[in-house]
Amino acid sequence: MTTDKQTACTSYERSKRVQDYIRSHSDEPLTREVLAAVAGCSVPHLHRIFTAHIGESLADYVRQVRMERAGRKLRMGAVDITEVALAAGYSTHAAFGKAFKKQFGFSPSEFRELSCLTATKILMETKGKR
Repeated sequence: MTTDKQTACTSYERSKRVQDYIRSHSDEPLTREVLAAVAGCSVPHLHRIFTAHIGESLADYVRQVRMERAGRKLRMGAVDITEVALAAGYSTHAAFGKAFKKQFGFSPSEFRELSCLTATKILMETKGKR
């Protein structure tokens, strides 16, 4: 028989496993079913435990991880913003630009022009909010 403490620990471990998987596979399609398989539980259960332990939904977490990765690519000099947008899961440059500006406060073009130190600071601040 499992105790509440064991269940909570298992739920937390599952959430962390999914979080780690998302970070290391953010350039791949991340379906709810794949993430539930990583966690070893059902999709609805994963949504509940992930939100409870991580503090945000799976979709929001995936989006933010992909945006951080896009920001790093832009900071490192990625030339084609549309290519960065597609890699981040956006089908258009415009949709990516709007979401990027909402998250970081700068358009992708403006962000690319920032000094390396300023861009890194912005990325770290965004990551620290999670």
